[in-house]
Amino acid sequence: MTIALDGFLLPFSLWAAFGFRLGILDPTTYVNSGDLIAIIVLSYVALLFFKLYRLKLNAFDIWAISKLARFSFVLIAIAGLVDFFAYSGVPRSVPILYGASFFLFAIVSRIVFIHLIQALSRLDNTVDSVAIYGAGSAGIQLALALKQSKEVRPYCFVDDNPSIKGMIVAGLKVCKPSVLESLVKKGIIQRVLIAIPSLTGGDRARLVSKLSTLGCEIQVIPSYVDLISGRNTVSDLRQVTPDELLNRNIVDLDSAELKNTYAGRCVMVTGAGGSIGSELCKQLLSFNPRKLVMFERSEHALYEIDNELRAFTQSNDIEMVRCLGSVTDRAAVDAAIRTHDVEVILHAAAYKHVPMVEENEVEGARNNIIGTFEVADAARVAEIERFILISTDKAVRPTNVMGATKRLAEQLVHDVQSKTTKTKYSMVRFGNVLGSSGSVVPLFNRQIAKGGPVTVTHADVTRYFMTIPEAARLVLIAGSHSTGDDLFVLDMGKPVKIIDLARKMIELAGRTICDEENPNGDITIEITGLRPGEKLYEEVLIDNVSKINSPHEKIFHANEKSLSQAEVAQMFKQLRKAVQARDAKAVRDIIEKYVEKPSEQYTAH
Repeated sequence: MTIALDGFLLPFSLWAAFGFRLGILDPTTYVNSGDLIAIIVLSYVALLFFKLYRLKLNAFDIWAISKLARFSFVLIAIAGLVDFFAYSGVPRSVPILYGASFFLFAIVSRIVFIHLIQALSRLDNTVDSVAIYGAGSAGIQLALALKQSKEVRPYCFVDDNPSIKGMIVAGLKVCKPSVLESLVKKGIIQRVLIAIPSLTGGDRARLVSKLSTLGCEIQVIPSYVDLISGRNTVSDLRQVTPDELLNRNIVDLDSAELKNTYAGRCVMVTGAGGSIGSELCKQLLSFNPRKLVMFERSEHALYEIDNELRAFTQSNDIEMVRCLGSVTDRAAVDAAIRTHDVEVILHAAAYKHVPMVEENEVEGARNNIIGTFEVADAARVAEIERFILISTDKAVRPTNVMGATKRLAEQLVHDVQSKTTKTKYSMVRFGNVLGSSGSVVPLFNRQIAKGGPVTVTHADVTRYFMTIPEAARLVLIAGSHSTGDDLFVLDMGKPVKIIDLARKMIELAGRTICDEENPNGDITIEITGLRPGEKLYEEVLIDNVSKINSPHEKIFHANEKSLSQAEVAQMFKQLRKAVQARDAKAVRDIIEKYVEKPSEQYTAH
């Protein structure tokens, strides 16, 4: 576009030069037309040589203006030389006016086009409008860069310095911080970008915490100098990843048992959109199953995991099926197994947030206990090859409803196994997974980003931890080793104090802890007290002496006492009745009767 613009401006500027100097509309009445053609042709050659068309409109700056100026001097020289050799008698001021006119018209036309482009971009509601907090050198650099971006549009600067309030810097008005709230409420601003790299970690955290009340996205941007020099100012607010917190070796999935168990088979994952379920789906694809059936009650969660895996399955010719439904709906479970000829089920669907289930014990029992039975019994009726229950260490002598529901789910799976030899049932028990929706890691990351405090329920509370990928790998391995009626326990390593985890996350985020030893630190750790049903420590086995090695070094086989068939039948009958009547007290009474009591040393006093 610019080459066409400049190509038009060359003859127009020459015509204007004669008009300005001699007051004529037709230069050929004063000078030979051949001389005019020579000037224009040589000017076009110079235009191509200078490559002015490479000057992008959205990057029009001082350097571009200086190049236009140099080209204008060349135009003056061209017109002057043609006049000199042609003896045309053109006034000496005409060549000067020719170059000056082109320079003026080129700049004005470009400014007009830039404003038109910016006006059109303001009509695009899909582009986020941002305010840049800090009108210093870093903010100016950021504003100039964002003006070329198609994703965001700089709207204004915000700065505490009263001496520059109302000034125009890099084409943007400088506003005081108090106007941000109204700009956000009116929908004018969608993001605030902090461009003050000189701020210390604590000051930056406090500014982020203050701005977070606006209800829009807050981002911290490093200066270009910091990026080039390697000073990573963005990392001061980066989120800590689970892998940084646990120093554990990656589990190898390359084994014959795994390939024989999952390759070429139809595998169904319940709770496929959850933290563990979605990771199981991802890792299963590496074994090239014939079909992957993702069973999930949440439409959004199912959409997300399907969208993430769809490209991979298409390139590897793996059929992927989305099944919306609840594990408590037996007809839906039976239909999924029958329709898709399911051979292996990984049952990951469960309510797992301890405080949430504690307040909703009826729904927790319906989903975790009755839902597990429906899927396990459907697997028995269909005579599928394997059923693997994802359990939890909270099922060991639980102090909360969630753990108790998982323990009774284990008992039900054991009971279903006693009624068939066709299906191999197994249960895999492990502790907390870092990075899951219920993990403390996302919570601590959010609290650190806001400047604290980081909340810990008890100074001595400890948990076993592993990463989601590691847990999923070991579940798949354990399931492949099952010979029927197996209770596997994953090696969780050493228990970790939650308060130590909080300290490590604060340090990895580039902050300092504010305590008695360091009163000027960035972030405080606040003890809030144990929540209802929360254990001080977690156990892994009900009977520690029953722990015997399995074929894999990180998987152990537990041999625990179980309820009799009569006890299970009575328990399940009573539970169905209590859930149907929505009798929360009856649900708790059943748990109290049939679940092992917690050890005294594992609860707080």
